[in-house]
Amino acid sequence: MEFANWFSQIAGTAAAPHDWQAALAASERPRSQLIRVPTGMGKTLGVFSAWSWNRLKRQDERWPRRLVWCLPMRVLVEQTESVAREALDRLGLLWDPSTSHIGKVGVHQLMGGADPSGEWNLFPDECAVLIGTQDMLLSRALNRGYAAGRARWPQEFGLLSQDSLWVMDEVQLMDVGLATSAQLQAFHDDDSPKSLRPKHTWWMSATLQPAWLESVDTRHRHPAWVTEPTTVTPEALQTGLGSVQKSLTIDSVAEKDAPGFAHRIVEEHGSLLEGDYGRITLVVCNTVGRARRTFDEVRKQSPGQEVHLVHGRFRPAERRAWREAFLSRDACRRGVNRIIIATQVVEAGVDISAGCLMTELAPWSSLVQRFGRCARYGGAGKVAVVDRGTDEKAAAPYSSAELLAAVGALQRFVGGHADVGIARLEEFESGLDTAELKRLYPYEPKHLIIRREFDELFDTTPDLTGADIDISRFVRASDDRDLQVFWLGVSRPATRGPLPGPSSERQPNREELCAVRFLTARDWLCGEESKTKLRNGKRAWVWDWLDGEWVIASRSLLNPGRIVCVSSDSGGYDEKRGFDAESSGFVAEVQSPPLERIADAQIKADASAGGDEISQGRWKTIGCHADEVVTGVEELANNLGLPADVRQSLMLAARWHDIGKSHPAFQGAICSSEKRPNRQDLAKAPPGEWLRPPGTYRTSDRGDSRPGLRHELASALALFAVLRRYAPDHDALLGPWSEALRLSGHALLAADAAKSPSPMESEVVELSALAFDLVVYLVAAHHGKVRVSLHASPKDQDYLDYDGRGLPVRGIREGDRLPSVALSSAATPVSESTLSLQPATLGLSPLTGRSWRERCGDLVARFGPGGLAFLESVIVAADRQASRSTTADPALATEAAR
Repeated sequence: MEFANWFSQIAGTAAAPHDWQAALAASERPRSQLIRVPTGMGKTLGVFSAWSWNRLKRQDERWPRRLVWCLPMRVLVEQTESVAREALDRLGLLWDPSTSHIGKVGVHQLMGGADPSGEWNLFPDECAVLIGTQDMLLSRALNRGYAAGRARWPQEFGLLSQDSLWVMDEVQLMDVGLATSAQLQAFHDDDSPKSLRPKHTWWMSATLQPAWLESVDTRHRHPAWVTEPTTVTPEALQTGLGSVQKSLTIDSVAEKDAPGFAHRIVEEHGSLLEGDYGRITLVVCNTVGRARRTFDEVRKQSPGQEVHLVHGRFRPAERRAWREAFLSRDACRRGVNRIIIATQVVEAGVDISAGCLMTELAPWSSLVQRFGRCARYGGAGKVAVVDRGTDEKAAAPYSSAELLAAVGALQRFVGGHADVGIARLEEFESGLDTAELKRLYPYEPKHLIIRREFDELFDTTPDLTGADIDISRFVRASDDRDLQVFWLGVSRPATRGPLPGPSSERQPNREELCAVRFLTARDWLCGEESKTKLRNGKRAWVWDWLDGEWVIASRSLLNPGRIVCVSSDSGGYDEKRGFDAESSGFVAEVQSPPLERIADAQIKADASAGGDEISQGRWKTIGCHADEVVTGVEELANNLGLPADVRQSLMLAARWHDIGKSHPAFQGAICSSEKRPNRQDLAKAPPGEWLRPPGTYRTSDRGDSRPGLRHELASALALFAVLRRYAPDHDALLGPWSEALRLSGHALLAADAAKSPSPMESEVVELSALAFDLVVYLVAAHHGKVRVSLHASPKDQDYLDYDGRGLPVRGIREGDRLPSVALSSAATPVSESTLSLQPATLGLSPLTGRSWRERCGDLVARFGPGGLAFLESVIVAADRQASRSTTADPALATEAAR
């Protein structure tokens, strides 16, 4: 009864939960499993109520904090987000970004464009619902997040790889994405003994087949996943929606005969009687092009008739009105008289009940989903399946074999009382053998990510050319990957000259973004031949993450996940027909408040000279900022229940993470204004106090410039310097040579006897070798820019070696010195450090032991890729929250008073 009351609150009705919903919520311990429930029987509410009951109501720590809802299409994301928001609002738990997040649950979309309610990554200890397309979520699960800055990839990867319950919804539409999700869960299960927090996957669909999840890599995990799936019992299908009957007819219309197909639709709609849910005919086409042509013909043949077109190539600004106008339960009522022409986007997540369903012949799994939109709320309905051709050209985007298998199944329903209601479909499939089910539900993904490839993705450092590993083949089928387009009124120059582009301050709101297949966008904007030039009359730009500006698009830059700005006079969109490459009309901008920059502090910082040092208008010393980050890390680690040794390493990393900001080139990047405190240990400065390029990261005397400086690498190398000074025989330095060198009394082991370590330096000296590696890695990686590969960047290679010390690595040179600074507002300063780049060398160094890459490899082996990235995310979250602190620095306040 207690869960029933909870469910009623979520649903907003007095309806009792279905048996399968109650059983899912009653699971004593979450596990990866299948949920195979017929369409229309409350999958979304069932999953959300089960997670929220156990995580929010019972506060069971075994249940993950993040509910990650992965969907194949943008339309489904918006609908699921609406359900989640409404449910949490009824519970009084929905987080409003204008208020405190503590004790509340944020709902965040992960799609192209900014999420104004976002920054979910700043609160790893709080519950959140993350809803996105498979492109955005799976790319992040592979550490290559589409439409996100490179520096943010590891943090999002870590948070999605730990403490997360993934719901792969409507998997029959995911193609290779389904196989990738199974591979990733198997890899996590293999790493589970060393994982810090749980990760599970629920695969969900009305047509889900257990065999879809089986591969060489998942075979040893597969039995546990498919045992005791969540299903609806045959007895439950004999009443309610399960007993609704839907008559079936089969017809054929030539693929090119759009007028004939439209005539058939108008005829069927004319014979439809009005019921309790209105007079609605739903037409489902297999391609956007056929849907558009059918829409045009129906409007021509039936003027005055209410007709709507629905497909995935619309902007959210137009789609948002659909739900209230005609794609919801409330829109299905007496007096309604409409025809809806759609593509596969209505196969899942669309809550409408059509008296008549007309669908083009499709694979069996798609037909079953489409049948579920007919008589969805009860009564009776009629279904007409129209064969538009089964040869390979007409069958696209499906295969001829899939359509022929569906025809064979349909013919077993024809004759006598043909019915494709839920109960009849379940009865039919239960009588099929394994071979017959495989013909009806074929699944052979073209690409399968293996463990070695997954592990290689942990390092997000690009090579010297800026190239990266392409993960798109593991996210979506090769001909079905999207980029996002928005239209902007960019004026043309009055005279001949360079074409003006969008302002670097202009970023899209997600309401403006239209998903377009990247190959289609290439042909539309650049043509099939040109690799560099845009078509005559077309103007388009893509965002350059490194320089923080819009650059002219070329065919090679139009890749999956990219956000593309197109001038409004380039055409390509119609508000009633969606994206159309043949449309040449002016495209109106979406009238919504534009965002000044992408609403993410890290991406915003990447495009500014001050880098990631932006704060809320306060000057802060390294010691004060370190105190704030240590406090934040301790709170997060305690809330997350991390082991004591891991907690200690996190706090020590937080203490040392910004000592590299004492580097002379970093301090020189802060303006020498009257407001600047007269000291060389500043960590934070107001946004207006940072020098702009090309003057960034120069010494105060302007004698040396380090444009590629990464202060976090300097911080990490300072830790090596502590061991070299006070414990040169430490196992973290000597590694396999330690015993031999100790016995020989080698000169390398001579410590600095003139000084004893400060208390904070003693903490470093007392670390074990593995703990030291963890601390130094977290320090180096806390901005997501220094990772496994330590090599010179392009900016480093332009450096003039004026004194023979060699080129920098990420702005740090051999022999650079950090002054003595305090790492706490109330602590003894640590000693001056001389930095060595020896860890960046390959093999064993006589000064610092194992190479940086080898140390990172050992850490990945210990924690798993997801676990190590999760620890990074904790440091990053605490650092960014502390950077927003408006409290006064006690050291600076004392100095000012004096």
